[in-house]
Amino acid sequence: MRVLGVDPGLTRCGLGVVDSGRGNRLTMVAVGVVRTPGDRDTGERLVYLQDQMDAWLDRFQPDAIALERVYAADHVPTVMTTAQASALALVAAARRGLPLTTHTPTEVKAAVTGSGRADKAQVTAMVTRILELEVAPKPADAADALALAICHHWRGGGDHRLALAAASERARLKAVAARAAESAPRGRATSRAVAR
Repeated sequence: MRVLGVDPGLTRCGLGVVDSGRGNRLTMVAVGVVRTPGDRDTGERLVYLQDQMDAWLDRFQPDAIALERVYAADHVPTVMTTAQASALALVAAARRGLPLTTHTPTEVKAAVTGSGRADKAQVTAMVTRILELEVAPKPADAADALALAICHHWRGGGDHRLALAAASERARLKAVAARAAESAPRGRATSRAVAR
């Protein structure tokens, strides 16, 4: 399974792609941070961020997206811009039919470090260790995106497999219904139409 982790932000949006292999071994595929200048119009910044997110989705073809859940108790302007960036990931996932799961910062820290109170340095150190990286991912937004993907692999993988199975069953039932509708007799409908 391939997961795109998104640490949302309008000024800096972390993106990290992590694959799972045999024996639950995780491998980093890509990591980066999309930056938008604060002196530009918010709409232009959001368009640029959406374009970059779409490019990542096209290039890496993830099976799921893990998004950090916005924490509303933070500074209100920060929450607003973070929510705007989060909305882009939600729309991108919906357009592509990808399952998207949100994880709180505490869930991510607990999954990666074992403590929901870990600081950014501890998260970065564990991400580096788990993914067997030679160099720690920087800045923190990059490490956080990878941590989100790791968290999803470890906590959301089962949910993802259930969602895929449910989607497959819905598609199968839809195909059966379409075949049944095609083979249904149409004589009555035709005669009614002629009678009118």
